Amino acid sequence: MEQRDSGTAPPALGVGMVGYAFMGAAHSQGWRTVGHVFDLPLRPVLAAIAGRDAHAVRAAADKHGWAAAETDWRALIARDDVQLVDICTPGDSHAEIAIAALEAGKHVLCEKPLANSVAEAQAMVTAAEAARARGQLAMVGFNYRRVPALTFARRLIADGRLGTLRHVRVSYLQDWLVDPDFPLTWRLQREHAGSGALGDLGAHIVDLAQYLAGEVLVGVSAQMETFVKERPRPDGASSGLTASGGPRRAPVTVDDAAVFTGRLASGALATFEATRMASGRKNALRLEINGASGSLAFDLERLNELSFHDHREPAATAGFRRIVVTEAEHPYLEGWWPPGHALGYEHTFAHQARDLVEAIASGTDPMPSFADGLQVQRVLAAVEESAQKNAVYTPVQAVEAEVR
Repeated sequence: MEQRDSGTAPPALGVGMVGYAFMGAAHSQGWRTVGHVFDLPLRPVLAAIAGRDAHAVRAAADKHGWAAAETDWRALIARDDVQLVDICTPGDSHAEIAIAALEAGKHVLCEKPLANSVAEAQAMVTAAEAARARGQLAMVGFNYRRVPALTFARRLIADGRLGTLRHVRVSYLQDWLVDPDFPLTWRLQREHAGSGALGDLGAHIVDLAQYLAGEVLVGVSAQMETFVKERPRPDGASSGLTASGGPRRAPVTVDDAAVFTGRLASGALATFEATRMASGRKNALRLEINGASGSLAFDLERLNELSFHDHREPAATAGFRRIVVTEAEHPYLEGWWPPGHALGYEHTFAHQARDLVEAIASGTDPMPSFADGLQVQRVLAAVEESAQKNAVYTPVQAVEAEVR
């Protein structure tokens, strides 16, 4: 990429981040990298990061390249050098921080799931709509939309290469909770996380299903289970995925696993599985979509590849073919390496940052919107309601006719 000289450098966009653990580190990588890869209309500046522990947040600022550290997110929002607030905290604080930032005239990027309840998510959408009228934009961080192979899959579906959709099946399997002595981190407490595997992993696959299909889920039938009812209380700091355990045990108040079927607005059938109890599966997000004219399949653990079948080809030669999604013509690849050179998980956060910066500069609505996040939240709520009624089919209250 050709470098601008200092006289033509784009205007700065000051970014302030709330939270510095796993997602904070991933988002920091994206903000730190994006301007060195893509030719942007605005120049992201890592202005400040906020966290409650003064020593830890200062260490995170030094490690990830943030110019300043704050111990109060309200102080971060009030800073004149922050124009965009990136929220990487547990779900119980999303609504309060996002609404305050929008009302203070800041753009907002909020990690998924958007909130811990439909009511909170609706309040965030209302605040985002009011802020949009004043020129502030809001986006929810479903980063898997930014895997080039999945963005390309959406393009193929939108172009009609699969024809009328009939089946969508998605699973997201992890195993970090298989050990019954893994400690009770915030991700296992409903008051902080909202739900367990359903919100943590299920939110991703619900969003992907709706994004790829270009339509919403209208109803679900679900079952959920908590296999380990109590876990040791943590005796040390926790990022939510790792911690040291103490001798006392306390109740787990979220689900370990959720399985559900669903129906899309067009009538296509969908199946979902989200669990953190699948031994041997580290981060196995897999999907397959079947249409009248073709199919595609994807595995996150091989994220540079997409499998595509064109059912209109002669039967003698038809079948799934492997597409290596690393060509310059593929989404986001114009900024990276020569064909065949693989990308990874962290690149999705740079792509997310690029899309949001370009939306802010052009004044166009970023995707996925808070309304898209609310739609996912309503699906999750319907899943929980169905599971409580022993898998009774439960309609989903839709936000809008289709997902962008």
